[in-house]
Amino acid sequence: MLRNLICGCLGLGCFGPLAQAADLPAWWTAFPSLPRLETAFVQESESAVFGKLERKGRLRMAQGGKLRVDYLKGVVLVANGRSLIQYDPAARTAQRQDLRSAVAEAPLLNVLLNPGTFATFYQASAGSGDSVVLEPRRPSLPKVELAGRGRLLQRIQWTDATGARQRIDFQDPRIPAAFDPAVFSFQPPAGTRWLESN
Repeated sequence: MLRNLICGCLGLGCFGPLAQAADLPAWWTAFPSLPRLETAFVQESESAVFGKLERKGRLRMAQGGKLRVDYLKGVVLVANGRSLIQYDPAARTAQRQDLRSAVAEAPLLNVLLNPGTFATFYQASAGSGDSVVLEPRRPSLPKVELAGRGRLLQRIQWTDATGARQRIDFQDPRIPAAFDPAVFSFQPPAGTRWLESN
């Protein structure tokens, strides 16, 4: 369950050295040095089966594998550098997975959690304009296109294993002041039922 959600959602330590090449945009090589990032986002998914779906939310991330994704009226993902927790408020269920296992199952998470490991999974090359194309080294992984401006990531797009086109647009990315540590910890609401990880 958690693996499917991660792959379908952001399927997002941030930050280590990225592959550097003279032809890659400046934002790509600057991105790993960001101490933290915060943004509202819009995620669009389009498939032959479900048509076009749109979800909105807020994303916060910081060095050390810390991530929080809050979908409006939906799932919450929280990574504290050691584990990744998915909470579904509608079902009042939560599931915890070791962060390394989550990233191994869904390498696309490295975009936000540990871009320094991309060389293992992807080959980066310059795309059109200020975009970067990540060509997968394994056939089971999707080709990914990223776009950015300044030092900030602006868009992630790919086609998932079901053939659905996924696109995440960061609406107002910024480098905020230090986050309250509580942002990257999960306190389950009363009545939360914990599910076993697969």
